[in-house]
Amino acid sequence: MFVLATLLYPCVLALLCLGAGLLVDRVSGGFLPGVLLPAIGAAGLIGVSQLTTYSVFAAPATPYLLALVALAGFALGRGRVATVVALARQTEGLRRFGWQLAAGVLAFVCALAPVLFAGRASFSSYGVLTDSAFHMLGADFLIRHGQDFSHLDLRNSSGQYLNSYYNTSYPSGADTLFGGSAFLVHVPLIWAFQPFNALMLALATGPAWVLVRRIGLDGWLAVLATLSVTLPALVYGYELIASVKEITALGMILTLGVLVVLHPRWLRGPPLGVVPFALVAAAGISALGVAFGAWALTAVIVLAAILIREVASGDAARGAVAAEDVVARELAAGSVAGDRSRARGALLLVAAGAGVALLAALGSWLEVSGSLQVAKNIAATSNPGNLQNPLRSVQILGTWLVDSYKHVPAGGDLTVSYSLAYIALAAAVLGAAYIVYLRAFALAAWLALTLAVWLALTAYGTTWADGKALMLTSPVVVLLAWSSVAGLRAFVQRAASGGALRGALRWAAPALALVLAGGVAASDAMQYHGSNLAPTARYEELASLDSRFAGQGPALFTDYDEYALYELRDLDVGGPGFMFPPRSIAQAEGQPADLDQVSPAALRAYPLIVTRRDPTASRPPAAYRLLWQGTYYEVWGRRPGAPAALAHVGLSSVRAGGPKGARADAGARGRAGARAGGLAGQCSRVGRVERLAES
Repeated sequence: MFVLATLLYPCVLALLCLGAGLLVDRVSGGFLPGVLLPAIGAAGLIGVSQLTTYSVFAAPATPYLLALVALAGFALGRGRVATVVALARQTEGLRRFGWQLAAGVLAFVCALAPVLFAGRASFSSYGVLTDSAFHMLGADFLIRHGQDFSHLDLRNSSGQYLNSYYNTSYPSGADTLFGGSAFLVHVPLIWAFQPFNALMLALATGPAWVLVRRIGLDGWLAVLATLSVTLPALVYGYELIASVKEITALGMILTLGVLVVLHPRWLRGPPLGVVPFALVAAAGISALGVAFGAWALTAVIVLAAILIREVASGDAARGAVAAEDVVARELAAGSVAGDRSRARGALLLVAAGAGVALLAALGSWLEVSGSLQVAKNIAATSNPGNLQNPLRSVQILGTWLVDSYKHVPAGGDLTVSYSLAYIALAAAVLGAAYIVYLRAFALAAWLALTLAVWLALTAYGTTWADGKALMLTSPVVVLLAWSSVAGLRAFVQRAASGGALRGALRWAAPALALVLAGGVAASDAMQYHGSNLAPTARYEELASLDSRFAGQGPALFTDYDEYALYELRDLDVGGPGFMFPPRSIAQAEGQPADLDQVSPAALRAYPLIVTRRDPTASRPPAAYRLLWQGTYYEVWGRRPGAPAALAHVGLSSVRAGGPKGARADAGARGRAGARAGGLAGQCSRVGRVERLAES
C-alpha cells in the first residue's frame, strides 16, 4: 500500500495532468512552456471532474474520463513529446530539463517527507486539521453519487456533513480531481490524500520556474529560488496539515501570473489562446470558491489594460517578441490574426474566455448564490479554526523557525526568525525595484495587485481568512526577495571586468541566495519534525470492518475520531466528536461516547455499534451481541427481535437505590427489576444492570 499510495499514484496523477496539459496546449495554439503543462493540465482535469460530478449518472465515469482526456493529449501532442525526448538526449537539453525536473521532484519529496521517511502509508494532518476527514468523505461521495444528496440520512454524522458542506455549494474542485484520480488507481483515499496534496504543491514549481527564469535566474540558483517560492514556511505548514483547497489554488494563482507574463504569445493571437487562462481561473474558483475571483481579477485587470492599450494604439505588431519574454526558447510561436481588427479580435477573445470559464466551473456558476454565501461565512466567521492566535504578518516572508506555523518561536529562534525576515523584506524591496528596472511592467503590475488583494483581505477578514490570504501571498513576496538575487547577479556581471566593486560583490548574490534558501529550508525542517502521522494499522482495521459490514448500518461509532467518517462511509456512521453528532450523543470535546449515558431508545436506531477495545469503557446493552473483534475495535450487532432497555443502571446507581430520572411506571419498574435480577450475574462483568421491557 505504501508504494501504491506514495509512488505509483503520484506518478499516475502527474501523467494525467501532463496529458491534459498537452491537450490544452494543442487546442490553444501550442504556446505553453513545457514546464507549465502539468499545472495547466490539472486545471483542465478539475474542470472535467466538476462537469461529470454535477450529474449523478456521469459521476462514476469520472476516473475513466480523466484518463481519456490525458490519453487524447498524449496522442495529439506526441510530436511535442518526441521533440522534448530528442532534446533531452542532448547535453544542453538534458541540463535544462534536468534543472526543471529536479525542482519538481525535490518539492514533491519535501512536501511528502513525513510519510516517505516513515515508510508507511499515512497522512500528516492527523489531529491537527480534521477538515481532511470530510474532504476524504466528500471526494468518495461525489465520485460515486455526484451532486445527488436526496438519499442522505440526516440523523447521522456522515449525512449531516455531506449535506451541510457539499449540498450548500462548498468548493469541491480539488476533491473531484482527488477522488477521480485515486479511484482510477484503486488506492484508498485516506492514504492518497497526502500524496495528492504533495503533488499539487509540486506542480506549482512549474509556474514558479517560469517566473524565476523571468527575473533572470538559471541553473542551481533557479532551482533554489523555485523551491523557496513553492515551499515557504507558511505554505509548507499548510501542506503538512493538508489544506487541499488552498494548496490546489496556490498553483492556479502562480499560473495566472505566468500567463500574464506570457501575454505576448496569446493575447494577440486567435481566440482559443485564452483557453489556458480561462481554465486556470475556473479551476481556482472550483477549488477555493468565488473568493478566488479576487486573485483572478488581478490578472484580468493587467491583461485588460494591455489589451485596451493595444486596441487603442492599433499597434498589434509592436512587442511581438517582448523584452520580458526570456523563456522564448521554450515557446512555440502562436499564430497572429492578420485579417481582422484588434477590436473584433479582443471581443472574440473575451467571449471565448468567458465561455470556457463558464463551462469549466459550471457548478459554481449555477449555484453562485450558495458559493457567495459560503465565501461570506468563511470570511466573516469568528471561529479561528485550528488557529489559537492570529498569524503574524512577518510569516509572509517565508521563514518561521518553529515546529508549527501556528506557534511563535521562543528565545533565540524568534530572534533569528525576525532577522531572516528583515533580510528577506529588504531583499523584496530591492527586488521590486529591479523588476521595474527590467521594464517587466506586466509582472510588476500583477505582483503589486496581488499584494493589494492580501492587504484588502487582511483589513476586512477574520483570523481564519487572514491566515489563508497570508499563505497564498507568501510565494509572491518570496519571489520579490529572490529578484534582488537576480539583480545583484546582473549588476556584478555588468560591472567592469576586474573592478574592485565587482570583486567585492562577486559573492553577494550567492550569499543572499543561501540566506533566503537556508531560512526556508530550516523552517520547513522544523515543521517536518513537528508533524504528526496518522496510525496506519488502526485505520486499515476500520477499513476492513467497513467492507465486512457494508450496508448493515446505520452504525454508532463510540470513539472520538473524525476520520471514521470516511473509513466507515458504507455504514452511515454517527458518533461523538463530529461537528454533527446524532442528537442522542452529546459528549465532551475529545471524549468517547459513554453508552451508559445514551438513551436506550436512541440506540434502537443503530443495528451496529463500533467500539474501541477498552476494558474500562462501557459495553453496549444486552440487546447487542459481539459480532467481530479486531486488534483495536469491536463490532456489536442488535439481536433479532431484542427489545430496548428502559434504562442503564451503573454500579453507583444500584448502590444509590436505582437509576436517576427513570421514567418507567411502578409496574414496569417491578417487572424490569425482576428480570434485571436474573441478569445481574451475567452483566456484573461490565458493571451495569440493564432493565429490559417484557415482550
